[in-house]
Amino acid sequence: MMITSVPFGTTDWARVPATEHPGTTGTATWRTRRFGDVRVRVVDYSPGYLADHWCDKGHILLVLEGTLTTELAGGGTVTLEARSSYQVGDDTEAHRSSTVTGARLFIVD
Repeated sequence: MMITSVPFGTTDWARVPATEHPGTTGTATWRTRRFGDVRVRVVDYSPGYLADHWCDKGHILLVLEGTLTTELAGGGTVTLEARSSYQVGDDTEAHRSSTVTGARLFIVD
């Protein structure tokens, strides 16, 4: 990831418009900013959320609140609590997120 030509700035995430994205179950609510080719999001997963797709996109993801379970297409699962993160490159390992209790995430991709 290359971050170029982005001046210093701040974001009040409460003022960023929310968009709703239904999962197989539950809902993901995204607040998204773009800085050149870099997308930065705060994402809230509702309790019982299960993503409706396998994701091949690379991310750096930090769990801000709650518990996130990530299933890997190659087998296995990873469960992250608040203040834990993962990173994965584009097209390296498909993954799918879920949460029983809900989660708030900070994602850069």
